[in-house]
Amino acid sequence: MDSRRVTKWRTAIVVLVCVLMMVGGKSLRAQSGSGSITGTVTDQRGQAVAGATVVVASPSKIVQTVTSGADGKFAVSGLGAGTYSVETSATGFGTDVRRNVVVTAGETASVPVGLSVASVSEEVTVEAEADSSIAVQNAPVKALLDAASARTEITSGYIRDFTSPVTDFSDITQAAPGTVTWSVNGIGNGQAKTYYRGFADGNYTMTWDGVPFQDSNDPTHHSWAYVPAPAISYVDFDRSPGTASDIGPANFGGSIHMFSPKLGDAPLLKGSESYGSFNTNEFLGEINSGAFAKGKAHFWLEGHHMTSDGYQTNNFQARTAATAKFDYKFSDSTYLTLVGTSVLVDSNTPNNDATRAQLAQFGDNYLMDSTKTLSSGNLDPFYYRFYTYHVPTNFEVVTLTSDLGKGWKIDLKPYTYSYSNHQHYNNYFGSDFGQAKQAKGSIANDAINKLNQYNRLGGILSLSGASQYGVFRTGLWYEYTNTNRYQQGSNPLTWVDSQLISDLKFHEHFRTQSVQPYAEYQLVAIPKWTITVGVKDAFYQMVLKQFADGKTVGSLGCAKGSTIAGCPNFVTHGANYNSWLPSFEANYRIRDNWSAYAQYGRGSVIPPSSVFDVTGAQVAVTPKPIVASTYQGGSVVKLNRVSFDGDFYYIHYQSNYSSFTPSSGPDSGFTFYYQNPASNTYGVEGEGNFALTRALSFFVNGTYGQAKYESAAAQAATATAPAVAASTSAWVANTPNYTATEGLTYRDKRFDFGMFNKTVGDRWQDDGPYHQAVPLNPFTMTNVFLNYTVRGGSLFEQSKIKLSVNNLLDNHDQVSISPANSVTANGVPYTPNAADTIQLLPGRSFMVTFQIGLSPKER
Repeated sequence: MDSRRVTKWRTAIVVLVCVLMMVGGKSLRAQSGSGSITGTVTDQRGQAVAGATVVVASPSKIVQTVTSGADGKFAVSGLGAGTYSVETSATGFGTDVRRNVVVTAGETASVPVGLSVASVSEEVTVEAEADSSIAVQNAPVKALLDAASARTEITSGYIRDFTSPVTDFSDITQAAPGTVTWSVNGIGNGQAKTYYRGFADGNYTMTWDGVPFQDSNDPTHHSWAYVPAPAISYVDFDRSPGTASDIGPANFGGSIHMFSPKLGDAPLLKGSESYGSFNTNEFLGEINSGAFAKGKAHFWLEGHHMTSDGYQTNNFQARTAATAKFDYKFSDSTYLTLVGTSVLVDSNTPNNDATRAQLAQFGDNYLMDSTKTLSSGNLDPFYYRFYTYHVPTNFEVVTLTSDLGKGWKIDLKPYTYSYSNHQHYNNYFGSDFGQAKQAKGSIANDAINKLNQYNRLGGILSLSGASQYGVFRTGLWYEYTNTNRYQQGSNPLTWVDSQLISDLKFHEHFRTQSVQPYAEYQLVAIPKWTITVGVKDAFYQMVLKQFADGKTVGSLGCAKGSTIAGCPNFVTHGANYNSWLPSFEANYRIRDNWSAYAQYGRGSVIPPSSVFDVTGAQVAVTPKPIVASTYQGGSVVKLNRVSFDGDFYYIHYQSNYSSFTPSSGPDSGFTFYYQNPASNTYGVEGEGNFALTRALSFFVNGTYGQAKYESAAAQAATATAPAVAASTSAWVANTPNYTATEGLTYRDKRFDFGMFNKTVGDRWQDDGPYHQAVPLNPFTMTNVFLNYTVRGGSLFEQSKIKLSVNNLLDNHDQVSISPANSVTANGVPYTPNAADTIQLLPGRSFMVTFQIGLSPKER
């Protein structure tokens, strides 16, 4: 009777708050039993590890979580007869998982645990899923008690249950405090960028299973092409430069670490179809072999195909992708993992947004036309078939980990990935492209054939050793990249290229080498303290070959109108960049469930290849790497019903640079670069989860702060720099003064419900060199998710029905504006113009998913 009353009370709360009726069965209660599991946690030297987290789980759920004592011992009792897994983790050590531990009624199973020192990639997984707090178990995102920087763990449960089936990694990152992102064509239907703490895409590092990935001309990312959502199990979002062992091209803004799914021992077969608004349809198949080869090996394969008309008119999208993972245990000390993904994207997305006038005339979702010819008989420059993207990518990572004995461990990670973005687009209007449609005659020779293609080979070597005092880590990241890029005039009707140099827009081939050796020491000998000090050297070498093009670098002595075959002239040049980057961080464990931390770190990013995109490619002095220094501190608290973490930060960022080419004097024709005013970013962030009942939780996160450029005095002209007017402090583009997220989640054995409302505060956009030029009002997005999943060890385990609603309130807020005319020169304020190009939030969308899961019955 009491159980039924509890269930009705929970249901009544959900109905009252969410205006949504959910019908479900009673929660299954853990069955009492007399079996138990005991063990002792030790390190490589056989010494006891105190404070290790030990999680005992059945094949369907976590049963108990305990902590090892001062002698390293732990005990879990009251277990029903059956098979369990035991997962053990501790600061500085890799996670140890013991599967198929058999518990018999009336007996005790002994499980001795020997932890080995963690590799860099393992370090971020500690505590990710092993929490005993009800608030933490139900939280969509989590913080780590062991963290020494502002980090958010975006859980696999959140990604699985509270994101759209066609989501991408940019949408997933919205769960972290302060992030700003949007997708104008609907979730997963095009490229989306993420901003946070005043940093735009390209000013932070992204990794998949520990390997950084980015464009080769500058380190931006492509949410529609790399690492599809099914290849992401969970995300470690580190909003800091990290320690010396955090490698990558742009760590100063932080690192978003994504991880592939963990492979379980039970075989599983899944198939699903998702269909929804904008005629979006996705088919997905997944197979997990379970353990084979005497329990030493696992294999997982996922493939999916998605098509969509998109929210915007004629912005069609198609994505086909597959991911595979294999692991093999050679011995208790040596493991091998192979993982790879391949993605093929095709779309009709143009280079430009719709104008204010077009949106007013044709509707908020206008972008392109479906007719080839205008009523005047001229070709329609907005015909969607005049715009195509074809983007194949692949990404492969091999990880070999071996315990060398006496506390030493080696981790070797060779990898490769490739990206090929082949685009055709009509360019007839040039700067007038965004104007309202009008007949302007022939466009037969005014399109662009564009290619950005690169292949990367690299490797990450990590060596670590544990002693009674702590863990020493050293290693090296090396990467070699070969890039080919061009833009050439083309006919949009036939896509036959024009070979005239005057029509060739751009062509370059370059090679880049990246080397980052590092060393750090994590001291754990002082009670309650973990202190890590390290240093990293970031070295890059770039060698470019730029061909005569008649425009960007010029003809290089070739006669105008010469063909490429008759004009092989090119110019070769190179640049080396180097930065020494120290780091320091400390974590103090105030209590077992409460910690505080502080950090200082530096990071850098090298100039893009475009610094040589000047006449003759004549650069007198290359600009230096951009360096940022970050200071931050925070605290993490985990109570049974409440979990909370907060931080404050200050970042000094040297900012970008401008160029100047003297027209006279001894340096005439050479380009010089000079530093723009630096920016300063500071603020506070926080996130928390409040367990109202065992199943119902309230989640909240928010940020408040500012990111502004430093004011600068006027500067007189010199031989290598122009006169610069005085500037006042102005906001960094796309940085809101606040963000806020509220969420309500209900998680039972079979039902999951989530409602998340995110508000992004006032922002500014730049107008060329003018900052704080175009104001943007706040925007809000509300998403709702409802899932029913088959549980309980049946044959149809993990079969699911899922309903997703994005932008529930159907907001069409403006999220980006590009002004048609210069608006801040001579103090002229911004006023709306019919020719402004606009980005809007996509309208409300629905999606329903039917998933069939087949697995052996639980014994």
